Amino acid sequence: MSDGVISQDEIDALLSGVPMDGLNASGQVASASPSMMNIDTETLAKFAGDTKDSFAENLKQMTGAEVTVGTPTVESAARDQLLAKLPEMVIVTQADYSAGLKGDHLYIISTDCAQKLVGLINKEENATLDDMALSVVNETLSTHTNDELTAIDKTGKLPGLACNPAESINVPKAMVRAPQNTFALFTFPITIDGNAYTMWEAISGEAAWQIGMALGGNAAMAVPGGNAGGALNAADMASLAGAAAPMGGGAPQMAGAMSMGGGMPMQMGGMPMGAAPNVQSVQYPSLMGGGMGGDQGNIGLLMDVFMEMTVELGRTKKPIKEILGFGEGTIIELDKLAGEPVDILVNHKPIAKGEVVVIDENFGVRITEILSPQERVSELR
Repeated sequence: MSDGVISQDEIDALLSGVPMDGLNASGQVASASPSMMNIDTETLAKFAGDTKDSFAENLKQMTGAEVTVGTPTVESAARDQLLAKLPEMVIVTQADYSAGLKGDHLYIISTDCAQKLVGLINKEENATLDDMALSVVNETLSTHTNDELTAIDKTGKLPGLACNPAESINVPKAMVRAPQNTFALFTFPITIDGNAYTMWEAISGEAAWQIGMALGGNAAMAVPGGNAGGALNAADMASLAGAAAPMGGGAPQMAGAMSMGGGMPMQMGGMPMGAAPNVQSVQYPSLMGGGMGGDQGNIGLLMDVFMEMTVELGRTKKPIKEILGFGEGTIIELDKLAGEPVDILVNHKPIAKGEVVVIDENFGVRITEILSPQERVSELR
């Protein structure tokens, strides 16, 4: 709410009546707006520490080298803080949550670290970070994702968790697609064959908040003007309740408050107790309608920005031992049926479907279906 206007997400969170303990009526972790999250870094750091040994053992088995993973740290961060920690060129491995949670989930390592891992696993020196090498990085970091999902699943609060298949790219740090707003940033110090490296793991704010609650953390809904951490805790609630009662020495009552869970009445801005307030309905514009005039003018500033467009024929998953056995003439079966439309993605997000065509001597794609606004918005979340 930096511009003083409450967002639709914040309205939805308020209207949904998110419980203070973070769990809904069915015992599942309740959802809330990312802008209202207080990420429990202490609980997440303990969680990361509990999984570091299995991560080190997995790396040791895959590389055949001596590997140690030091005590990880977790902090609430924004994109600028993340970029300040990164070297100029990095390998970004995206593995966004696809079930049980929603939001961004990615790993970042230096190109030196990636070359070391690939070189040890493939038994080659000075490994080239080509598509084959990036697939090795995918499989390597996916083992840690699986360990994390298994540990969270054991809580019983977030069953059925899953992530999209890992996808790695080699990019300058300025092109890293970090989660929006504030997110949880894990930092893992790693030593491989005596060489020190760092792996960063970023989890979007809402997903990090939900994971913290599932793990028994004390994260709560943040309230503007609340305590230093931005969250309304038990002490804050007690303070509010006490402030409403007359204080010794004739001190005045709190001028503005709210009705607490037990129905305790509080005076609102000098309104007499029991007076009937003037209540009016608030009309919100449809989210699916056309954009406001200001938005239409501002979007013109972005018209010359280039975005990566990809046509995806299909996907599949293979174990590393099978990938290393690939050679010329190997046929790889994909998850798409013959004649099925291919996916058209912009910045790795699906926007349309189409069919492959040949234009002179080049491949092309003819758009046959544009995803509905609802489908596109759901993919962006």
